[in-house]
Amino acid sequence: MRQPGFQMEPFFLTGRHGALFCLYLAPHGRVPKAAILYLHPFAEEMHKSRRMAALQARHLAANGYAVLQVDLTGCGDSACDFGDARWETWRDDARRAHVWLTERAPGPVMLWGLRSGAALAVVMAGELSGVSRLLLWQPMINGELFLQQFLRIKLANEMLSAGQSHSGTNGLVARLKAGVAIEVGGYLLAPEMATALQALKLDHLAPPCPVEWFEVSPQGGGVLSPANQGVIDTWRRAGVDVRGHVLAGEPFWTTQEIMECPELVTATLKSLEP
Repeated sequence: MRQPGFQMEPFFLTGRHGALFCLYLAPHGRVPKAAILYLHPFAEEMHKSRRMAALQARHLAANGYAVLQVDLTGCGDSACDFGDARWETWRDDARRAHVWLTERAPGPVMLWGLRSGAALAVVMAGELSGVSRLLLWQPMINGELFLQQFLRIKLANEMLSAGQSHSGTNGLVARLKAGVAIEVGGYLLAPEMATALQALKLDHLAPPCPVEWFEVSPQGGGVLSPANQGVIDTWRRAGVDVRGHVLAGEPFWTTQEIMECPELVTATLKSLEP
């Protein structure tokens, strides 16, 4: 199926535990400037951000870039349920997608990720060959804090349905550590996934390539949050070339309604141009 200026190709890629749904977008009738692999965020954040990911991928393809979007194992239209998802499996999915993309569009590859997908991109940048740049949208910088925030969804649902919560986040974490899977907002969280998330801290993972770091804030203003700035400063001390971008917009990955942030789409493309 063709769209103005680019073409789209849906297909399934063989994964470790079944088929992975992919969507490849490339400029029509010309060699891509570069190839970009997109890694989506966690659980419901993936669905909330699908429109923004699609808008960005189409904008990139129309401007000369090849983009591969992949639904990780247990997510979207790929094989398995979310409860079957493991961080190591997602790393394997990213490796397989990277191989496919480099064969289809030879040359350096950029990794683009949102939230937990951005953290996965940082991890994979140290494992994959030929990664030339990272495009990080609102990266998850502390997996332990992210897990606590995710578990609060369950506590909030308990408050709404029963008027009280039967356990705090510490109690839920204890159950996960004991090997018990927990349902959160319709998603079954495996203990193995929770353990892997808890161990993720971006200030311990300086990537081996330049980074474009994007933060979305309702106020905008050009000033990164202290937590994000702290990670960037740590990376810079380690020799990483990082450019921070703060854009006005709503947190589209969590808003009740599907939201767009046109400034982010424009700024992401602009960061790639000479």
